[in-house]
Amino acid sequence: MSKHRNIRRNRLNLAVLAALGTALVSGPLMAQTTSTPDAAAPVAAPATAQADDQATPGKPSSKPQVAQAKTLKAVSVVANRYDASTLQMNAQNTVDVLSASDLQHTAVHNVAEALGLMPGVNVTTTGTGYFGGIDGAARGEGMFASVRGLPSEYNVNLIDGVDVAQGMPYSRSVQLSLLPPSGLQTIVINKTSMADMDGDAIGGTIDFRTPTAFDFAKDTSGSITASGRSESQAREYGGSGLGGGLAGEFQTKFGSEHQFGIYASGYYDYRNIANSEVGAAESALNDGSWEFAHTNADGSNAAGYNPARNLTSTGLNAGIASGFERRYGGNIAFNWKVDDTLDVYARATYAYAKTEQDTTYNQLLPQNVTYVPDGSGGYVPNIGRIANRFWYETNPERADIATFQFGADKRAGGWTISPKLFYSYGHNDRPAHVEIDGREDKYSQDNFAFGGSSLTTYKDGFPYPLLTPGLINSVNNIPAMWANDSGELTKSRSGQKKGGASVDFQYDFDGGALSSVKFGVKYSDSSREFTNRDWSTPGINDGVTTLGDLGIFSGNYSSIFPDKYLWQTPKVNHAAVVDLIRANFADDELDTCGSNYINNYNCNTMRGTEAVSAAYAMATFDVGNLEIIPGVRFEHTSINNTFWTTPARDDDGNPVTGYFSNNRTVYNEPLPSIAASWRPTANSVYRGSVWMSYTRPAFVQLGGGSQVSISDGVTTITEGNPNLKPIKSTNLDLSGQWTTDQGGFASVAAFYKQLHDYIYDSGGGQANPNLSGEGTVLTKTPTNGGDGKVYGLEVALRQKFQNLPEPFDGLGVSVNYTRQKSRVDLGIAGFEDERLQSAPNVLGNAEVFYEKNGFDLDLGYHYASSFLSTYDYLNQGSPWDDLWVRPIRRVDLHAGYEFDQHFRADLSVSNLTGNYSYWSHIGRHDLAISDIVQAGRTTLLTLKYSF
Repeated sequence: MSKHRNIRRNRLNLAVLAALGTALVSGPLMAQTTSTPDAAAPVAAPATAQADDQATPGKPSSKPQVAQAKTLKAVSVVANRYDASTLQMNAQNTVDVLSASDLQHTAVHNVAEALGLMPGVNVTTTGTGYFGGIDGAARGEGMFASVRGLPSEYNVNLIDGVDVAQGMPYSRSVQLSLLPPSGLQTIVINKTSMADMDGDAIGGTIDFRTPTAFDFAKDTSGSITASGRSESQAREYGGSGLGGGLAGEFQTKFGSEHQFGIYASGYYDYRNIANSEVGAAESALNDGSWEFAHTNADGSNAAGYNPARNLTSTGLNAGIASGFERRYGGNIAFNWKVDDTLDVYARATYAYAKTEQDTTYNQLLPQNVTYVPDGSGGYVPNIGRIANRFWYETNPERADIATFQFGADKRAGGWTISPKLFYSYGHNDRPAHVEIDGREDKYSQDNFAFGGSSLTTYKDGFPYPLLTPGLINSVNNIPAMWANDSGELTKSRSGQKKGGASVDFQYDFDGGALSSVKFGVKYSDSSREFTNRDWSTPGINDGVTTLGDLGIFSGNYSSIFPDKYLWQTPKVNHAAVVDLIRANFADDELDTCGSNYINNYNCNTMRGTEAVSAAYAMATFDVGNLEIIPGVRFEHTSINNTFWTTPARDDDGNPVTGYFSNNRTVYNEPLPSIAASWRPTANSVYRGSVWMSYTRPAFVQLGGGSQVSISDGVTTITEGNPNLKPIKSTNLDLSGQWTTDQGGFASVAAFYKQLHDYIYDSGGGQANPNLSGEGTVLTKTPTNGGDGKVYGLEVALRQKFQNLPEPFDGLGVSVNYTRQKSRVDLGIAGFEDERLQSAPNVLGNAEVFYEKNGFDLDLGYHYASSFLSTYDYLNQGSPWDDLWVRPIRRVDLHAGYEFDQHFRADLSVSNLTGNYSYWSHIGRHDLAISDIVQAGRTTLLTLKYSF
């Protein structure tokens, strides 16, 4: 056996993959002239390979077929779903891959939604903090991804192998909605980890990959893509709902031996939205608009009734979330093949999103609720009157993600040495959140008597408010409401900067069972900062000024929720609200958390640093068709947090100026792993893996601000907990994958994760808040929960029926199905048997597709069963009031035609049947108190020219 067996084998496999697409044209693969890398010729790429055929559409290539390679350890970009299958088959660990063609054939808004097409991935439209609940969901697009039942902050997110900075204020999650499908070429989800991968990935490692010039066969090539879009719900409100975008890419190789390569891409897109909202659960949480339908005399749940099924809604918010989103960004890659033994590269990516989201709410709130006998010995609530109010708020965002890296791959003898420098930053800022409101009952409490036990009636679970004639007149005349004040302003900034270096060493042996050893070190250091400050203008109490007098309205929406709630509501002029606040704004009206200016300025400020040092070693043993890879990784983490401490008031009740405090957390985590793969034939592989992983707690849980309060002689200190343990997991994965010579692919994977010291996502609040201490001094801090587990089965199947008679030989089907279960102990009495957040029991995708003669058609169905979103939503100290999200069902349509090797057109429709994009409810089996968003359909047309 040759001394450099593995190196030569990998190079052979690169060429094999490059030819594979052409070889399969006579079978399952149709020619693709998309933005993916072009003509499939063997290219001696240092670390990447690409297959794509430039043969005439529908005609077989003259290039010979090449037998499938056994292993392929270094591929960054794949063009189509058949190449993706090859990458999955040849990977050492269990991965799922979305190819460039898969992304092109979707009808989704962004990369987060594209991930939902993969087995075991649930995409959520809302997060925590100021993206929480219906506010985030009202944008009508996926934001975060849960892998194998684990929350999004349990994932590692990479762009071309670089750790992405985490800019979210209260979470380690990364807002993936920043990234449109056009900005990336391949997405790889590593569902099993090995020693040379970051250890803080309990869910999975998601790697978003971009191409280099050496992924293309032509010396110079590129493309320009123009798109137009339409949002149906915005058109229901009488707006245009139009959007569009422009994207381009260019690559060239140059030098005497074409040793230099440059790839660059850029994009810009925008969308305009106007989505409908019903916020009954939101009103229940913020305004107490809920009751038990059958009560005791004091309003508590009547004996014999399940509280989760005994709810009634006594108020709700109805509104419109309108605004726009602008995104732009791009990638650039420079590669230099210095000689046959040295490759040098530099890469950078950037993505930016500016979002303006304005929510216009009509609030119907219960007042004077009493409990009256029901005639059978029990009681029912009685709403004395309904308060009609108006509330306008904005949810702006300026978010970005950037990555930079410089590295090399040097081969000398049996050695391969790969040093790398990397840097990333990310922000999620809320530059100027404004609010303004009005009240019909500001000066009188005698209007709009009601007298019912519930505000709503229902049809198919959808709530309809029961409006009296007086309320109908009032909701149709919002400008006549009394102005409450001149508005409120909140500014928030959140971001992280992360940089470091790594070096990997691999030695390939000459013969024997020990094929190679690999070891390396990595160091990363990051800093993050979060600030939140709030100003309120003085109240307007002249008994004269109405909302209409403020000059903030500019026309009306004829219906606040088309086809559901038919009363009109005014359109708010955002600029007029900002001007009004500025005219009445004073800096000394800062009221973030009290009356002391310095405390108000600093109380919601947190800074932190996190340094992670890692070292690993692993070996590869080849015994016939069996490959075994044992390894161990060790990670040392040092976290330092700085936060504001707000003392108790002095003896005279005056606020005391606070000060910055610090705490420190250290983690030392050994992470052993072993992976084995058996390849009895060229068309099958069976894998088994056992490994340890962990997730560090969110920064706000470790170093949240400290506040001291005194009540009845007892001092309570509320602060973060630097002694929180990381969440740990022991993971098991068993899988099998198969391909056929007729264009088929199938996979089955079973997984099990045993969790310890669980911490749930609680946004800006404390997780598992616990009081400790003795006597008159108590400390309230977040704590770890108990153990948990998640396990499941994933099945995927794709088959193109190429043996059918023409023209049916272009038909094919693709199906994936995930069945998973989870259980976790929150560490709170009564919450010992909860479901994991964002973890449906069932996930599935089914697609029927047609590919022939340059035409392709895809009809897809996506399903996610109900899942738990928030624990103890109403703070009742029991799981019955958990917030759940209803099953998600979506039908998408895509059609494309390749006119020739230069021109292509694609049309896609997301949510073809117009299902609700978000529907959450309090209690697992009760829809009485729901939050609902209708975002309608999105239609996207793209035209592309390739050269």
